Amino acid sequence: MMSRLRLGMVWFSVAWLLMLIPSLPATPPVPPHERIVILVSLDGFRWDYLQKFQPTNLTKLAAEGVRAKRLIPAFPSLTFPNHYTIVTGLWPEHHGIIGNHFYDPNFKTNYNAFNSGSSESRWWAGEPIWVTAIKQGRTANCMFWPGSQVEIGGVRPNEWRAFNKNTTPTEGVDTVLGWLEQPSEKRPSFVTLYFHEPDSAAHQNGATSPQVAEAVALVDAAVGRLVAGVGQRKLDDVVNLVIVSDHGMADLSTNRVVTLGDIVDLSRVQTDFSGATAGLRPLDGNVDALHAALKKKAKHFRVYRREQMPKRFHFRDNDRIPPLVLVADEGWYITPRTAADQAKRTLLKATHGFDPQLASMGGLFIANGPAFRSGVTIASVENIHVYNLLCATLGLKPAPNDGDNRLVKKILVK
Repeated sequence: MMSRLRLGMVWFSVAWLLMLIPSLPATPPVPPHERIVILVSLDGFRWDYLQKFQPTNLTKLAAEGVRAKRLIPAFPSLTFPNHYTIVTGLWPEHHGIIGNHFYDPNFKTNYNAFNSGSSESRWWAGEPIWVTAIKQGRTANCMFWPGSQVEIGGVRPNEWRAFNKNTTPTEGVDTVLGWLEQPSEKRPSFVTLYFHEPDSAAHQNGATSPQVAEAVALVDAAVGRLVAGVGQRKLDDVVNLVIVSDHGMADLSTNRVVTLGDIVDLSRVQTDFSGATAGLRPLDGNVDALHAALKKKAKHFRVYRREQMPKRFHFRDNDRIPPLVLVADEGWYITPRTAADQAKRTLLKATHGFDPQLASMGGLFIANGPAFRSGVTIASVENIHVYNLLCATLGLKPAPNDGDNRLVKKILVK
């Protein structure tokens, strides 16, 4: 009798405790100024690679966090303009990095993203998120992000690593995890982490080649290592991941090449850049004549005077934008050569730089962490809005920019 009574009392106590559990106060959320944001870029990771290649870690993060259908790049859909747009919230016409290569008529010299001269402060306008954070008393470290090696507004990241293509994804992740192991007073609030794949694999082998599948698996494993490392350091409650890509990728063909050398006399033209887009400056200053000549023979590309560029491109308001801009049809490539000369050269298997609204140019956006909603898919969104999201997540006042708070309203936990 006593044993039954005791058993009944035990069950009653358990039931009573279970009733109390829902009323117990939840762990209070970490305030914005105590959060850590890690911004990860997977260069050239097209939005549909997630479904096509089903990378384990990225798929899990997307399912459990927030995913946008596509992250729409700025025009032109190239690496350096878009990485800098993501961290400033500015269109390229406003932050000045209008391409990977371009000419500045005021400096009377060329910018080449892959030369040391590109690190001169004079090229870079706007305020990237790491400068915003440091100005407001936070610590910000950068692992391979375009522009992070530059002194901007008199400020550099607290720690940074210059890009080195020989650094493995594992080494990059371990550097970031090392930063997170620092004492709280030195630990960064904001961190960037950049991977140059799957972009390189796609350029050399095609947008959906087996080599791209391997590259996707490689960066996915690195992301998994990062997530595991955060957990091992018991930082899950403060670390928030924002994973993006700068653009997508479209296949090319030797049968789809526009050879400008067969259309105009290139000895009278300065070609600022070429590829999916081309920028031309007539050496005699006669823009009308060159525009008319190109328009007459425009096939598989559109030619615009700078002041007549479509408004949605936001590509008018900067002297670095040449007087004439050519935009190739999807999958076509513009070269400042003749067909005979081009035939002697090797063409990339895939590229980007095309109209940002094309599905093939869409990138990746995933947000996962305690500051973000769970299990949410949102519509495609332009990457100029990422900067304001980063600032809001960290409780920072953003610098003036071209974005708005649409991402903040859609995905940040209130």
